[in-house]
Amino acid sequence: MRFPRLFTRSSPEPTTPAYDTYYDQFSNAANVAGVSVNANTAEGISAVYACIAAISETVGSLPLDVYRDTDKGREKAKTHPLYKILHAEPNGYQTALEFREQMQRHVLLRGNAYAEIVWSKAGRVEALLPLHPDRVTVLKTHDGKLVYETADSEGRTRRLLADEVLHLRYHSDDGILGRSPITVARDTVGLALAERTHGAKMFEQGTKLSGVIETPPGTTKEQAGQIRESWSTGQSGVANHGKTAVLPQGATFKTVSMTLEDADWIAARRLSIVECCRLFRVPPVMVADMEAANYSNVVELARFFVTNTLRRHLVMWEQAINRACITNPAFFVEHNVEGLLRGDSLTRAQFYERSLADGWMLKSEVRRIENLPTIEGIDDEAEETPPEDAGAPPARAGLDSGREAEEEDAA
Repeated sequence: MRFPRLFTRSSPEPTTPAYDTYYDQFSNAANVAGVSVNANTAEGISAVYACIAAISETVGSLPLDVYRDTDKGREKAKTHPLYKILHAEPNGYQTALEFREQMQRHVLLRGNAYAEIVWSKAGRVEALLPLHPDRVTVLKTHDGKLVYETADSEGRTRRLLADEVLHLRYHSDDGILGRSPITVARDTVGLALAERTHGAKMFEQGTKLSGVIETPPGTTKEQAGQIRESWSTGQSGVANHGKTAVLPQGATFKTVSMTLEDADWIAARRLSIVECCRLFRVPPVMVADMEAANYSNVVELARFFVTNTLRRHLVMWEQAINRACITNPAFFVEHNVEGLLRGDSLTRAQFYERSLADGWMLKSEVRRIENLPTIEGIDDEAEETPPEDAGAPPARAGLDSGREAEEEDAA
């Protein structure tokens, strides 16, 4: 009799491809353009590292508040147990910024981020413990529920139910496992790595291009080897750059490789920055590529970063936490991005002036947005009493009546 399997893998491919990375160096499956492409090597590209840092640092530092629905709208629920976890201390060894930054980096580098939810006996979240994605395998039960199998540093495994794991996914194909931009666009990252390696080798060899040394007829194999070793010792390496080379009598050196100008290496390196920014949807100005930036569009590029880059990640966090960590539908979490969307001082002053004039904002709300102290009674409207003196029009009328009287006396 054949029994049905209780658990099946959510994907036919292993979901922990980098847990044991020892054999990765012997595998050519991940090689692109002659280099190995994975989460660790991709971070060696400055543009990739900067894109990941720009997103993860911003997401980790944004205020993530817990709100309660009320009859008048909503209000912050500072007494909710989750408020302290998201604001100060998610576990016993991390701050809230460190925890959220780490989780966001896992999402961008590996497509998935996992955190174990520690529940109290009263059904409240007590802690969030991050789990490395390379040590988590997602399984599916026969009735379609997910089970997370985790392994510790000593190789011991345990299984967590779906309501015990906070799972963040990025660009999932099957709705279970996410995909990272590095995995999807492996060729693009591999090309950038190859260009960086090419430049490093160029300087390692003293900025001298490879070539051949032609020797006169009759040169033995041993003599040719001595000439090659002598050339390598005296000319390779940055420290030997610019030294005068001396060849044996009758020998000549001929370059056989392309120059950097022929290969457009510098232009290709610049294009790699733009390509990496495209993968993560980050404006190049956010990774210190100021070629297309100027004073007039920096503010708009920062606003583009919030609305087109961060928005997807922020909504992912909010919906995942609301689904996995909050049991009462009257509560929800939401990021505060007002500080990132604020423009320069003149633009904000014009915005506040118009909102106050139209009557849909109060002065106290403006001060709260600008993080200014509260002033009691600032919203009270002072009653303005029109002056009894009518001003210029009555004076004009008096002059006209005087002229009329003078004309009557003259008549």
